[in-house]
Amino acid sequence: MSEERFGEFVLVRRHGYVAELVLDRPKAMNAVSTDMARSIAGACAALAADRDARVVVLTSSHERAFCVGADLKERNSFTDADLMRQRPVARGAYTGVLELPMPTVAAVHGFALGGGFELALSCDVIVADRTALVGLPEVSVGVVPGGGGTQLLPRRVGAARAAELIFTARRVEAAEAHELGLVDQLVDEGQDRTEALALAARMAANSPIGLRAAKRSLRLGQGLDLRAALDVEDAAWRTTAFSADRAEGVAAFNEKRTPNWPGE
Repeated sequence: MSEERFGEFVLVRRHGYVAELVLDRPKAMNAVSTDMARSIAGACAALAADRDARVVVLTSSHERAFCVGADLKERNSFTDADLMRQRPVARGAYTGVLELPMPTVAAVHGFALGGGFELALSCDVIVADRTALVGLPEVSVGVVPGGGGTQLLPRRVGAARAAELIFTARRVEAAEAHELGLVDQLVDEGQDRTEALALAARMAANSPIGLRAAKRSLRLGQGLDLRAALDVEDAAWRTTAFSADRAEGVAAFNEKRTPNWPGE
């Protein structure tokens, strides 16, 4: 297993074709500072360009928190001009995760609040253990969710449910979060990372061309009328149908063997 560090607070570990993106600012419960945001964006840019990274898992090195959101201690020292300068850097972290071209899985335990929950929402699947506490409390400190929360949450749970959660700023414990669809899989305490990596490994056994095309179709088709969405799907199909992966997949199926994906 190889490791690569991006700045002081982000680590990327390799598990074969699965890349683990580790939030590693334990002294601050992974509060996202300007430097950390820049590092998340940099790590995501590197992963997006890496053809050997078939699936990305977002994890935390802190025992009691996934991520507590924006670094409000840093923000407290900002002038208005500082805040304006930081905004594109902060957005770059969330869009970096959101726009990764391969499937992404978040492994959540403990606090996942504000921007921390938005990082998880930016992933395709959220695995949470029973200690997870999630929410978007931004209106309680005078702002709004600004890392995608007002757009990603209603796509998960519907407009009315998202409105209730955002307007009350309430924190949701793991069992209710699973029931409401705020997280996708609920696992035993301490098992979120293990289960997320196992899920990612199952995904990564499949065609990398197929995975990326399927993700693109899922993402681009949201919000379109059915006819337009099916055109998006058709474009994704065409991307895969004439690929080396498709030829290898069909050959492996007929020869009753495991595919050796070319990834092209």
